Amino acid sequence: MASPLSDPSQSTLQTVAVVGLGTMGTGIAEVLAKAGRTVVGIDISESQAAKCVATLEASTARGVERGRLTEQERAEILGRVRTSADLRTAADADLVIEVAPESYEIKHQIFRELDGIVRPETILATGTNALSVTRLAADSSRPERVLGLHFFNPAPAMKLVEVVSSVLTAPAAVTAVTDLALDLGKEPVAVGDRPGFVADGLLFGYLNQAAAMYEAKYASREDIDAAMRLGCGLPMGPLALLDLIGVDTARTVLEAMYAASRDRLHAPAPILKQLSEAGLTGRKAGRGFYTYEAPGSAVVVRDALTPLEGSDLVPGREIRSVGVAGSGTMASGIAEVFAKAGYEVVIAARSAEKAQTAKARIGKSLSRSVDKGRMTAEAAAETLDRITASGTYEDFGGVDLAVEAVAEDLEVKRQLFATLDKVCKPGAILATTTSSLPVVACARATSRPQDVIGMHFFNPAPAMKLVEVVRTVLTADDVHATVREVCGRIRKHPVDCGDRAGFIVNALLFPYLNNAIKMVEEHYASLDDIDAAMKLGGGYPMGPFELLDVVGLDVSLAIEKVLHREFRDPGLAPAPLLEHLVAAGCLGRKTGRGFREYAKR
Repeated sequence: MASPLSDPSQSTLQTVAVVGLGTMGTGIAEVLAKAGRTVVGIDISESQAAKCVATLEASTARGVERGRLTEQERAEILGRVRTSADLRTAADADLVIEVAPESYEIKHQIFRELDGIVRPETILATGTNALSVTRLAADSSRPERVLGLHFFNPAPAMKLVEVVSSVLTAPAAVTAVTDLALDLGKEPVAVGDRPGFVADGLLFGYLNQAAAMYEAKYASREDIDAAMRLGCGLPMGPLALLDLIGVDTARTVLEAMYAASRDRLHAPAPILKQLSEAGLTGRKAGRGFYTYEAPGSAVVVRDALTPLEGSDLVPGREIRSVGVAGSGTMASGIAEVFAKAGYEVVIAARSAEKAQTAKARIGKSLSRSVDKGRMTAEAAAETLDRITASGTYEDFGGVDLAVEAVAEDLEVKRQLFATLDKVCKPGAILATTTSSLPVVACARATSRPQDVIGMHFFNPAPAMKLVEVVRTVLTADDVHATVREVCGRIRKHPVDCGDRAGFIVNALLFPYLNNAIKMVEEHYASLDDIDAAMKLGGGYPMGPFELLDVVGLDVSLAIEKVLHREFRDPGLAPAPLLEHLVAAGCLGRKTGRGFREYAKR
């Protein structure tokens, strides 16, 4: 038989042993068997091996029920899988994939035993996402055949596979497993050996920051999770995801990352240790950040930390009319949202022409909604009629709520709030849409700081469901209650947060984006591989570099500078590559070039 190392082009790695038949090992076995490989599943626990077979039987039965498999195909798949408790049954394997618990001792023992069992040309792959592949390879008698093969959970559904090379790995071994991954219908990404690799290296830093944010009581677990789902389009919030992954697993990965990087952003938040040591490791234990119906259940049940419905007993103020200050995309989007909800709206800008342009933009947006069948032409016309365009803020005299959406410049906003203070009637609420500046600084520019609050909408405002409601230490309770009630009326989801840089979404999003840039700076992975890893492995709607170019590199740099100034953490310092691109005028899609180049419109 051809050697996988000597002639990878001829190798199809037909027989594969999977060591460790937990959820991941079982999923990998299913993927291999469906792709026509002979699979030897090995686990020291006979009950775990039996569970693996039962899972495969159930999964393939569902495939038949849904018309994806015939009964004959199902029988062939199940016939390709045999299980054993004896590692020696891997003797004939072309490839061994180890997915045992994340422990050097356990993995070392498996690799040492395999050295005396498998053929010299057999490739040994570890499924670790936290431990050093190089360290495992160094203890093998043939380190050139050892590499990492990191699947993502659930393996049958997730497309990403990270192929991890150490400095000792033979290129032929990498080629052989890369070809196998492609044959399995996966999208392999080649990465070097560092804790977390690409996807988890970026993901776990973000999860750690979310845990620290919750631990600091800055925001509730529900609001943190809702903010990241609705504000970033993520499939799960970070705390719910930590419960799914396992709090103990996350802590292990972060410990390995911190040992390698010494970056404080990777130092596990103390709450991860507390929950782990208390046995509150997430879904598998029935309790972690949330409480579940039973161990292993995905159903969240009420506990002592669950907020009560309608618990805000403070009566709010009556809001009938709204003023929106600004003429850009955000201002017109917010005006559209309020008008659709039935409010009388005044959109005011520095000139009547700018205000009319903003109203015309709203008209085009409403026309698109009519064309797509989302609203009737009559409803669109009524919505537009509720909007008055004005070239002076004096027309805000009768509004109950004034929302500013002007340039993200503190002095500009302070001057505007001083003007609003003069023209708006007593009792009117003054809101800022800032994403990174201190709300209290806007409040202090007025004689009524108790009436000032943050309402951070997300772009495009008509489509995005999230509003971060930012109260300062001076904001009145009834103002806070009013804004939350208004969010409900305009069909937005409010999340509460305090007046500090980045609020929830940007404080968690931009350190993640910054770390992605650092990976490129260090030549660890390419833009395309990082974007692919986060979309395929993390379920992100856009890769970090796609998102940076859409947001604008100048905007991103400004937010990262604000976060660095606020928290003084060296790990938050903007990546030099980002600063260089901004200095060169490469600001993303709007200039035709950022991290990538774009065709001119």
